[in-house]
Amino acid sequence: MRFGILGFGHHAAKRLVPAFKGAHTARLEGLWRRDPVKAAADAAKFSVPQVFASAEELCTSPLIDAVFVVSPDALHLEHVLLALRAGKPVLCEKPLAMNTAQVEEMLVVAEAAGVLFGVAQNMRYNLSIDLMRRWVEEGRIGKPQLAHAQFCYDTARSPRAWINDPSLALGGPIGDVGIHCIDALCYVLGEPVSEVSTMAHRDAASGEVESHAIVNLSFDSGTLATVTTTTRAAYRSLIEITGEKGSLSCEDALTIDHPVSLVQREAGRIVLEQPVSNADAFSRMLDGFAEAAAGGDIPYRAPAMEGLQNQKVLDAAYLSWRERRLIRVP
Repeated sequence: MRFGILGFGHHAAKRLVPAFKGAHTARLEGLWRRDPVKAAADAAKFSVPQVFASAEELCTSPLIDAVFVVSPDALHLEHVLLALRAGKPVLCEKPLAMNTAQVEEMLVVAEAAGVLFGVAQNMRYNLSIDLMRRWVEEGRIGKPQLAHAQFCYDTARSPRAWINDPSLALGGPIGDVGIHCIDALCYVLGEPVSEVSTMAHRDAASGEVESHAIVNLSFDSGTLATVTTTTRAAYRSLIEITGEKGSLSCEDALTIDHPVSLVQREAGRIVLEQPVSNADAFSRMLDGFAEAAAGGDIPYRAPAMEGLQNQKVLDAAYLSWRERRLIRVP
């Protein structure tokens, strides 16, 4: 399946180009970005066959089978609708949009177009998350009681110039990487979030968006979770699940840059330590989407309908911060 990327930038260059090279059923055929000079340079550097003069030209091209929207958050609605109305399957970066109403509009158009619409929650294809989900399902730690996910990075070193611009970004680290934590916990626990409360802070560098935050989550089963995230610390990602009989933890569970270990504990003692690699997670996501879009039997793991639920959690998280109260997720 030949993909075109709308909004080719740092993420596409760092993560997606290598992922397409490792994919079996997905190929990067074309790109578009707002700066045509940079677009031409990227195509030459990464050997991308087609450079398109506009987003519309890419979406309507017979050379493109599927569209991957990688533009800033505020452009997702425009670009997703453009691709869907051109009859192309669409994979869109997280968060899907700036608010729930925009995602609902996308879903209506996707249903009318009759094509696959997915969100690029690539962590669902991390073997570390896969294994943790399986071990929870197997009952190895009993009924989950508490969970924690953390994602830290330093925006001072980020080449994404728009990341603190509230006209382009949904928010700070909650919308940028906290969404990965929220989605990973929902995926591992196998249920959606029902209630949210948030504490967050801004600083001089973050401006109108948050610089660091704690998002508390409640699930219908009774499991309670926290998501902690900051753009003022060195890179770290962590997931922990504590159950009635034991716990699971994985340092750097969301990274693809080096092998990690999933640790199972009982009564405070390590009973199993399983090393895994997430190196091919992006490639597995691309192949999973391409195969599902082509009519394969295995569903894509992150359909946009579940992206809608994540968007509701994000909306609730930011509303909770603004109004300083617990928010029930619809």
